[in-house]
Amino acid sequence: MKTSVNVILILALFLIAAVAISGCSQYGGNQSTQPPAPLAPPQAQPAPAPAPEPAPAPASQTPPAAKSSVKTVYISVLGFGPSIVVIKAGDMVRWVNNDTVQHWPASAAHPTHTVYTEPGGCIGSKFDACHGLAFGEQWNFTFNAKGTWSYHDHLKTISRGRIVVE
Repeated sequence: MKTSVNVILILALFLIAAVAISGCSQYGGNQSTQPPAPLAPPQAQPAPAPAPEPAPAPASQTPPAAKSSVKTVYISVLGFGPSIVVIKAGDMVRWVNNDTVQHWPASAAHPTHTVYTEPGGCIGSKFDACHGLAFGEQWNFTFNAKGTWSYHDHLKTISRGRIVVE
């Protein structure tokens, strides 16, 4: 008789477990079994009006000038790098001070700065930064005159370089 009680007890536990599991599978019980409604299609946006075509350039205009390029010279405790730069007339050279002390790029010869032919600047020619460049500061110069132009650091005259303008 003990075995029949054990069998009934096991069947009762199994039945309770089955009811509990089936009740939990509804996740709150009051959910719809129908699939969600489809999303509405996105609203079509009107296409932007085409831009008017530009008028053709008159035949008498000269073609646009070729873009100039920029070459960069980095200044360090070791001097100018690269020390020789080759460019075309109208190109720009940018000096960037990567040293913790100031440097002053200027046309040779020290102290007159008159080797580059365009007059102006603060001492002798336009090819002159006119002050020491601090760390991270840069100075740009556009070379219009063809030739080989030597330059130096006005604050550290042993530092020298050359710009070759073709």
